[in-house]
Amino acid sequence: MSTIALDAFDYAILGLLQRDNQMPQREIATQVHLSAPAVQRRIRRLQDLGVISANVAVLNPSLLGLPLTVLVSVQLLDERPQASLAFRARVQAEPAVQQCYYVTGESDYMLVITAADMHDYQALASRLFAADHNIRRYTSSIAMERIKTGLQLALPSSSSHNETNTREGIQP
Repeated sequence: MSTIALDAFDYAILGLLQRDNQMPQREIATQVHLSAPAVQRRIRRLQDLGVISANVAVLNPSLLGLPLTVLVSVQLLDERPQASLAFRARVQAEPAVQQCYYVTGESDYMLVITAADMHDYQALASRLFAADHNIRRYTSSIAMERIKTGLQLALPSSSSHNETNTREGIQP
C-alpha cells in the first residue's frame, strides 16, 4: 500500500479531527488558517482517499459495564490463511474483541477483549477458542489498569511539512 501525499494543512486538519471529530469546520478553518470551504473540500478528499476511514465515538467500557480488559495471545497449529479462516471469522463477528492483530513471534494473533467480568470472559474464551482444533494454545493477561488507549496516530509536525512544502512550491 502506497503512502498518500498530504501537505501541512491536511496534517493539521487530521490532528484536530483525531482529537475531536465533531469540531465545527469553521473552527478548524480558523485554527489551520484556511477558509471553511477549503477545509470542507480537504476533509471530503481525505475521506474519499480512505485516510479518514470512520467517524466514531470512543466509549468508556468501564462506565458501560465492561471493566475487564483481557489481552489474549493465540498460537495456532497451522497459521496458513486457509486454515485460520474460521478463527478469523469468529473474531471479526465477536463484538467483545476490540482489536485483533496477526503478529510475528511465538504467537500468531494478539487480541484485545473487553468483558463484564471473569465469568463473561470465560464464556467468550470458550466460544472463540475451545472448539477450534487449530488452536494450539492461548494465554490471557488481565489488564490491571488502563494507562492509555486510543487510535490517534502520531502525525508529522506541521512545521516540517511547511518547510518541505515551501521548498517544493506546494500551496494550500
